[in-house]
Amino acid sequence: MHFQILKLVLWSKAGHPPRIVEFEPGMVNVISGASKTGKSAVIPIIDYCLASGKCSIPVGVIREACSWFGIVIDTLEGQKLLARREPGEARQTGDMFLLEADEIEVPEEAPVKNITADAVKRRLDKLAGLSQLGLNPDAEVARVSFRDLMAFTFQPQYIVANPMVLYFNADTTEHREKLKAIFPYVLGALTPPMLAARWEIDRINRELRRKESALNAARTAVRTWQTETQGWLRMAMEYGLLPANTPIPEDWNVIVDLLRKASQSNTRGAVATVESIDGALAQLQALREAESKAAVHLADERQRLNEIQRLLSSSEAYGSAIRIQRDRLDIAGWLKTRAASSDDPLVALGDSGRNRLDALTEALASLDVQLRTKPEMSDAFDRERLRLRGEVEKATGALAGIRQQIVLLEQKSEQVRAVTFRQDSIERFVGRLEQALQSFERSQDGSALADEIVLLRQQLDAQKAIYSEAAVQRKMTNALLQVEKYAGEIVPRLDAEWPDAPIRISVPDLTIKVVQTDREDYLWEIGSGANWLAYHLAVTLALQRFFLNDVNHPVPGLLVYDQPSQVYFPSGFEVTDVEQPTGRTRDQDIAAVRKVFETLGSEIVRAKGRLQAIVLDHAGDDVWGEIPGVALAQAWRGDQKLVPPEWLQG
Repeated sequence: MHFQILKLVLWSKAGHPPRIVEFEPGMVNVISGASKTGKSAVIPIIDYCLASGKCSIPVGVIREACSWFGIVIDTLEGQKLLARREPGEARQTGDMFLLEADEIEVPEEAPVKNITADAVKRRLDKLAGLSQLGLNPDAEVARVSFRDLMAFTFQPQYIVANPMVLYFNADTTEHREKLKAIFPYVLGALTPPMLAARWEIDRINRELRRKESALNAARTAVRTWQTETQGWLRMAMEYGLLPANTPIPEDWNVIVDLLRKASQSNTRGAVATVESIDGALAQLQALREAESKAAVHLADERQRLNEIQRLLSSSEAYGSAIRIQRDRLDIAGWLKTRAASSDDPLVALGDSGRNRLDALTEALASLDVQLRTKPEMSDAFDRERLRLRGEVEKATGALAGIRQQIVLLEQKSEQVRAVTFRQDSIERFVGRLEQALQSFERSQDGSALADEIVLLRQQLDAQKAIYSEAAVQRKMTNALLQVEKYAGEIVPRLDAEWPDAPIRISVPDLTIKVVQTDREDYLWEIGSGANWLAYHLAVTLALQRFFLNDVNHPVPGLLVYDQPSQVYFPSGFEVTDVEQPTGRTRDQDIAAVRKVFETLGSEIVRAKGRLQAIVLDHAGDDVWGEIPGVALAQAWRGDQKLVPPEWLQG
């Protein structure tokens, strides 16, 4: 994946112009500097701007002086500026800024949020061409994300020569397990089409199991039913669904044809006729019809009676309300009589008071009129109610009489009672027969369900041709052999104790084994920081060489190493040329460090611009100078640091 860093950008909280550190694509970019100049903050800043889950940028000067951090990256889609706000007291912030152009011009002012970290992750996943499917449909394994690929890109100071940890972030259980799961995908043993086929196989298998279970259940039911088919034929003849003289065949197919014919018979025609039973059947049928008509008539009359009753109840409530109003207004007449006397104090009310009394008496007269008209309406409804009540009683009596005759007739004739249920029995029998025949048809090889199973198996075979565990394991083995071969070519260039010993990459342990003549040793079983550094460099470079074989590989063509020389010069390069406790001289250690840069430079040149490396180290150009593919990016000594001194003043 073409993904190289062009610039690292810091924005000041105090409003100073942004600090820009430029990198050259397709080269080993060296930031050489003394201690406490900010070198070890470069990897956390890049990681933070790539939407990491937490901010690992060291607290103190850098976090206090900077408001935003950013990187300018070069991709096949053009250049992109990814910036993220300093989180303050928080663990991290999702506030980010994204700018895209053919050529990015870094803004002077601090960015303003226009995107979130989650959205940036999705953009990076898409840029890397990662599948959106999970790694395993049977387990809770998340899909591969761009963030997972950082394990193959960064080698911070605490990892670059760590015997216990080989990959970035593999020092936590969560990241270790995820890294093991994604290794087949990263090595190309599990491709996106294979992953899609894996999910499709899971879906087809679930559907196939469901349909096979249904087919087996149908066949089991049919086998049980087959032993009872002669009884079914006799019952069909008894019910009149088949002629009474139908012979019972031995051939199973003929039996099924007869049963299918019985299921298609008219059940109405199978009912015994009036002539074949006692004459009471005809009378019973007539009574049933009369009962139905009487019940309908009774329901209609009851409905009308209920409606009349509701109207009368409403009328009564209305009359009661009018009488209450009349009683309340009755005092108006008395007041008007008293007001007619000139010596009554009410005369003092004047015209206004008399007008109000007149209005009250008029309202009282209106209520009296309503009360006089109401009884006539109520009387009419009462007469209708009495008539309907009589009709209901008459209809109830008629229905009761019919039902009594039916009871007497049924009690009189056992044959009538048997025929009463005959129709229902026939229909239930035909229903069971139809269901049994459907199960039989579904269980046959030529049935729709069987055809669906055949089609699913064909689809399953097609998907298995794309994906299989054996194919993944075979590709994984071949890929690891290739990476191990590359690493075996790189190790002799470094200061390793056993340069010719093959190595084995152990994915379950996320480490390597050094294969000796009589034993295999894990990385943590081998002594010397020089060995640890050599194998870290060899494996990370070998993996990148393997990734570059695929033009569209999702892992970025980027490596960042922090202080690889620490195993030789823990305190820097200020030590004079004296013999070390190990018996090595300073010149020997410098030569070993130079080998590191020569190896990095040769791999960069080999990649022809498709791979970029950034090395953060104490070593100066007297150690790595004039090496092809290696260039100085920054020299941080004296006042030259990641954060300019003027940002800290005032």
